[in-house]
Amino acid sequence: MSRDSRRISRLLRHTAGERGLTMSADGWSAIADVLTLLELTRSKLDAAVRDNNKQRLQVDGERIRACQGHSRAGMPVTREALENSWERVHPDHLLWHGTNRQALPAIQREGLKPGRRTHVHLAPSKDSQVGRRTSVEVLLGVDPSNLAVYRAPNGVLLTREVPPDAIVRVDPDRGGGVG
Repeated sequence: MSRDSRRISRLLRHTAGERGLTMSADGWSAIADVLTLLELTRSKLDAAVRDNNKQRLQVDGERIRACQGHSRAGMPVTREALENSWERVHPDHLLWHGTNRQALPAIQREGLKPGRRTHVHLAPSKDSQVGRRTSVEVLLGVDPSNLAVYRAPNGVLLTREVPPDAIVRVDPDRGGGVG
């Protein structure tokens, strides 16, 4: 991922509020405002969006947003508006979340919480290309039957939280690293 892509993603996912960027509740900002704030050209922004390896950025005309992964604190986005902008899906198979062994006891007690983010990220398969993390040691199989699950435009599956009883498998990661 390029430096410009990281800067744009960080602004649209985590720092828009503190930087004074006007943003809708579902995460859209004017491209002109982003260019001014980050001192970028439109061609650099377009290249950053096109080359983002996780397809985190979405452009629609003269506006841009991060597809998912927003911080809750200090950001003008809301869970409800984000969910209304995503596709509601009803998976009939296990979904996956990657984590490390150290987090496992707390997850087994409390479930998966979004922490500082708006949603928990899930993946449709163990070898999914979306939601990939680098520090995964175990994969958690999640039964989605009682969860509200959404698909962001980049294919990441999201839910507000996963209760402990919805985590039905714990498998060692074999290099896939879904998140």
